Amino acid sequence: MRFAIPYRNQALKIRADVTNERIAFYAPLKPPDHEIPSGDRLMARLLIDCMTSQGYQVDVASRLRVFVKEPANSSVVENLKIQAQSEIERLTQVWLEQSPPALWFCYHPYYKSPDLIGPELCKRFNMAYVSAEASYSQRRAHGDWASLQQQVLSSINYAAVNICFTERDKSGLRQASASAKLATLSPFIDSRDFSYTANHPAVPKLVTVAMMRSGDKMDSYTHLAAALQQLLHKPWTLSVVGDGPMRAEVEALFDRFPAGRIQWHGRLQRNEIALLFARSTVYVWPGCAEAYGLAYLEAQAAGLPVVAFDNAGVPEVVDANYSGVLTPMGDNKAFAAAIEKLLDDEPTRLRLSRQARSHVLDNHGIAKAGQTLNKILQEYAGLTT
Repeated sequence: MRFAIPYRNQALKIRADVTNERIAFYAPLKPPDHEIPSGDRLMARLLIDCMTSQGYQVDVASRLRVFVKEPANSSVVENLKIQAQSEIERLTQVWLEQSPPALWFCYHPYYKSPDLIGPELCKRFNMAYVSAEASYSQRRAHGDWASLQQQVLSSINYAAVNICFTERDKSGLRQASASAKLATLSPFIDSRDFSYTANHPAVPKLVTVAMMRSGDKMDSYTHLAAALQQLLHKPWTLSVVGDGPMRAEVEALFDRFPAGRIQWHGRLQRNEIALLFARSTVYVWPGCAEAYGLAYLEAQAAGLPVVAFDNAGVPEVVDANYSGVLTPMGDNKAFAAAIEKLLDDEPTRLRLSRQARSHVLDNHGIAKAGQTLNKILQEYAGLTT
């Protein structure tokens, strides 16, 4: 993976030979080489791999993190704007010397993490602006978040195309702007990392992978613990992969479980997770307000049927009753019952296991995503490879 960042400031000289194959990549929330793993970081890397596989030269243009935790803290916002302006001037100098790329590709701008760099640079250099997984919340259009939300909406309207990973996000952008140009790219992974042969252990092994933080993640852990409390009469273990600031609180949710039932793995590398999946039986994660969840795709690629709540973007990646079971949002009893059925019904579990892998290979692989993304960039932004 290429993370080339042009930090040189040399003598200025305007060059006219713009190379159509160069793409400036920017992820304001978390750069692709950030030290903390997450779904955002993984998708940023996958997008770079995806575009590189299609012949584009992708450079990470800036590592500036733009994250506003509290809208009332105007000093934080102003400081970020000053840093962003500095990045604009730095890149302006570099591109005047080297020639600008063909387009600016911004991944995941939203009201807490707007793109404060790309639109201005695109105007200066007459470049195409493209966003992926931009989101717009109607609830944030008024009040303390309004100015940052307006910044996101402006970039959405300015973009040559906004690439949406889910119909939920696409519908949100369509409601926010009738003029915004929208295209669809299904969430995807590189499934080759999860091709180990599953060994179907005699004692069922449940597994989940998720960061331990407040909000939706903590809500999911709370529901998971409550559901599994109803299944103590069944033989199973749960492997939990993840870490974060709420680790103590997450572990406390499972304090009452018998010794040996819960196995805490902390952070694991991608290949270690793949090996763990190969030794597991069912992937269980409620997924409260999940955008879509790349871990669902990884688990299915490894041949694990999924049990999750039917909410938010989860149905975009889990095919109900084909690659997994989706239960009503917040219904812990139904969630537990779905797990129990898969533990008891081996033929159904094995069928879903086979179908889960084919579901990812057929619909969510990086090769197909690359072809789709290439068509989008050619159609909307005029790129050629």
